[in-house]
Amino acid sequence: MVATLLAGLVTALSLLVVDLVVPGVNIATFPAALIAAVSIGLVNAIIRPVIKVLSLPLTFITFGLFSLVVNGICFWLASLAVPGFSVHGPLALILGPVILSAVGTFLNNYFADRFPKLQDEA
Repeated sequence: MVATLLAGLVTALSLLVVDLVVPGVNIATFPAALIAAVSIGLVNAIIRPVIKVLSLPLTFITFGLFSLVVNGICFWLASLAVPGFSVHGPLALILGPVILSAVGTFLNNYFADRFPKLQDEA
């Protein structure tokens, strides 16, 4: 339970970093970032697998680069469901999820090193 809440918090903090770094990604408040983290998780769990299967031929043709576009589409779809979270422009669609993933990985590793007992509960 604590590990799941920590993962959501890490995603929300990562979204705030994306807001600072990537032009075209705007997050109004921290509660909007928390709701956006839940929205991204739901889109990645429900919609992303369908889009990945449908775009498989394009992904093969582009040697996997089209997966960046799929991630961007999912990022944009999550922004449609959350007031206070918006994604505008192709740079934000491509770069936003990449930065989100990199910062999220860094923060997850940081918290795993600092608080190993939280990982044992999962």
